[in-house]
Amino acid sequence: MEDLLNTEVWNGKSVADYLTLDMIVSVVGSLASAIVILVIALVVSGWASRRIRTIGETHAKLDDTLFNFLSNIARYVIMAFAILFVLNTFGIQTTSMVAAIGAAGLAIGLALQGTLSNVAAGVMLILFRPIKVGDFVEINDKSGTVKDVTLNYVEMASLSNTQVIVPNSEVWGNTIVNYSVYPTRRAEWTFGVGYGVNLAKAEEVILSTIMADDRAHADPEPFIQVTNLGGSSVDFLVRVWCDRTEYFAFKADMTRKVKEALDEADINIPFPTRTIIAESS
Repeated sequence: MEDLLNTEVWNGKSVADYLTLDMIVSVVGSLASAIVILVIALVVSGWASRRIRTIGETHAKLDDTLFNFLSNIARYVIMAFAILFVLNTFGIQTTSMVAAIGAAGLAIGLALQGTLSNVAAGVMLILFRPIKVGDFVEINDKSGTVKDVTLNYVEMASLSNTQVIVPNSEVWGNTIVNYSVYPTRRAEWTFGVGYGVNLAKAEEVILSTIMADDRAHADPEPFIQVTNLGGSSVDFLVRVWCDRTEYFAFKADMTRKVKEALDEADINIPFPTRTIIAESS
């Protein structure tokens, strides 16, 4: 044990020279201060994070995604300052450490350009909020309901309830079609009738069938016009407004009901036919 205590450690000083009462008291005091600082930082960061998140959840007009992001930022900032205080209690110069971390961060940033571009795009998505959790969107030919917006990716659930992960750089760098922003949508159909049909009667049957449904909006005024003379049919283009939440069901139901109404009114719905002429040898 005596040999161990007399072992030279640094600059001619032995272990015994460092293990003085003053040094032990100083180390114990620094450890106690560090523990107190970390405990206080954990409590304060947790409280601040929950408080910011609660503000977003309490007010319906505020975006939960944005406030979840801000709550995480607040927690990380408080803990970062706490770590700097802890290092100072042990006499470590944080100025040089911050410079070293900055240099390392630059090197890491160059190596992880793709990942950092996703993070930068995630910050833009969270701040400007072109999409929110619960929105039905189409991004880069992928559509679904937004489940989560993180700093790295956007998670969506497709119409068949499969998970779709889109990197934030693709989301921010492409056209976003958001079907959930406005309360109403305009449904559109194309119905073809035969050339020998009374067009005024066909128009009346089509429009009256659709407008008889409670989901159809009379304002804005519905649109119906002949827009194409096809190879076998005269085509009507119909546009009617409805509530956004009823769009898909409304459009599908009216497609079937109009077909049934045209059949009942004895209005011909043509379809392509092919005539085969067989010649005997």
